Amino acid sequence: MKSAIRYLRAHSGTYGIDTSEVAVWGQSAGGYLAAMAGATSGTKDFVSGDDLDQGSDVQAVVDEFGAGDLAKLADDYVAATKATYEAPGSFVNAYVFGPGSKETVTTDPAANKAANPATYLSSTSAPFILLQGDRDRIISPSQSLILLDALKAKGVEATRYVIKGADHGDMSFLGDPKAGLPWSTQKVMGIITGFLDQKLQK
Repeated sequence: MKSAIRYLRAHSGTYGIDTSEVAVWGQSAGGYLAAMAGATSGTKDFVSGDDLDQGSDVQAVVDEFGAGDLAKLADDYVAATKATYEAPGSFVNAYVFGPGSKETVTTDPAANKAANPATYLSSTSAPFILLQGDRDRIISPSQSLILLDALKAKGVEATRYVIKGADHGDMSFLGDPKAGLPWSTQKVMGIITGFLDQKLQK
């Protein structure tokens, strides 16, 4: 993410874009990456690679149902689901430790902390909006509340929206073609675009 932002800034003339104000917007794993980019704005964390003469800070973050504290990812679910998430080799642990690893974020607090956007928050972090469905079956709805509390504790501007009846984005791959509809309403999109208009206007 940070390398891509630097690349765009380095080649702004080629693409005809204004890179003085950059927002990041993602859903699920993309929301997590957007949160990491926003949390680390104003720091040198994770800065490496090309175009190091350019900045990777962002001016706004839209985090839709992204993860945060991976050790608590299934806290809102039944015990069997929570055990599945916490098991070695689960998708959560493979994301942090790689496929086939026996390590887990619940048994390695340092790794979990390093993977948590809240770890990197400071007064220079970008403003956030967090959106979460109250029927999310992949990411516990409390994840956005945990991050909201961390943002406010650091004095970072942040607002959380809970979308009633919304699942984890477009869940049509699970057989429900209407699952993504709550995320595409004018009301929800208006919240996002209104936030971006406000934060990216000079």
